[in-house]
Amino acid sequence: MFEDAVPNPEYLIKSIAEQGYSLESSLADLMDNSISANADKIEVLIKMDQEPFTLFIADNGDGMDEETLKKSMHFPSNSPEQTRNSLDLGRFGLGMKTASFSQTRCFTVLSKRKGKKLYNGRTWDVNYLKKIGRWRLLVNTQEEIDMLIHQYISLSEGHLKRFEDFEANTIIIWNGLYKFESYLEEGNRQVALKKQISEVTSDYLSIVFHRYMERNTAPLMIRINNELIAPFNPFPKLSDVRPIEYKQKIFSTDTIKIEGFVLPSKSIEESKSISIWTTKNRSLMDMEGIYIYRADRLIHFGGWNGLIKKVPRLQLARLRVDIGNSVDHLLHLNVAKSQIEIPHDLKAAFEKYIDELKIQAEREFFNRDIRIFSSSKGEDKFQLFKRIASNKGPLLEVNNNFPMLNSLINEFTSVH
Repeated sequence: MFEDAVPNPEYLIKSIAEQGYSLESSLADLMDNSISANADKIEVLIKMDQEPFTLFIADNGDGMDEETLKKSMHFPSNSPEQTRNSLDLGRFGLGMKTASFSQTRCFTVLSKRKGKKLYNGRTWDVNYLKKIGRWRLLVNTQEEIDMLIHQYISLSEGHLKRFEDFEANTIIIWNGLYKFESYLEEGNRQVALKKQISEVTSDYLSIVFHRYMERNTAPLMIRINNELIAPFNPFPKLSDVRPIEYKQKIFSTDTIKIEGFVLPSKSIEESKSISIWTTKNRSLMDMEGIYIYRADRLIHFGGWNGLIKKVPRLQLARLRVDIGNSVDHLLHLNVAKSQIEIPHDLKAAFEKYIDELKIQAEREFFNRDIRIFSSSKGEDKFQLFKRIASNKGPLLEVNNNFPMLNSLINEFTSVH
């Protein structure tokens, strides 16, 4: 004996959408699919002049034919246990659906194979599912597709900094952003959405995808309305950013690399006005901690992931961790790719390494009151000592250009 246990589509969709997504992490999840489809240009456009707000995210990746599009709209579209390309940023086959439903109750995907002309379209609409009480994916008519393409092109052309030679092969449309339209007072909705997009989301994407935006070949470009996102590297390649000797550990089918860095103490003051040490809307303490990269995509940053507590004296410490995508199941990566659990087998190695990083970071922090002697040539002559970075901490070195010392050296030289 058995009986059907088909879940109510409305209830299930609303439940699985609550996976810890924010607007910025939802967009990042969609961009993962774009990157996996070889896109190097992605644009996000938001129509805010009337409600419901409409958001378009388009990319120039490989695109999908109708059968692939249909499959990608299913729950889920692939198994988390299947073997994937090492550069594939997906996992559960749920990202596009859960990320979209966390922000909207109706979304459409238009796609075509690169080089083709005609788009195919599919729509998930919670209100329609609620009405019929069955799982039904809407197939968009050509007239509906043409109308959406026209809206997208008009919106894209109406903004500054358009991409050159850009052809959108996949376009996702969120029809309504219910968290802004339903949960906020009417007068605050546009203001809140603009702030979320222009400050929080831009900030987040600049760091999460910075490696893709910094690569030498076909660097990723992301445009949000009128703004091109500039990458932010939390590990600036500067001589006074001090690395700690890295460690590597074999874990299951992958190799995990951990490497600590200590920022110079001058960054404490400079970060209040210079953006090289922090993103525009974060402090040094916000950015203290572990940075976990999965196939070059940053999936966790800020904080110590439960290993130790954040404290002001460690705000100069950053730990970079590189992993592949073949051990997701062992790291318990969640659907939103925003949480990761360091397994017991790795915790001891992490904690031992963090202990060394803490010593170096605390030493730099507590030495911040030592006068930071200038290293610029124009000012060297006024300082008896100059401060240099080393892998053992900051060191004071005698400045041979100091006038009195220089005179003594010359005097001794002339005597001999």
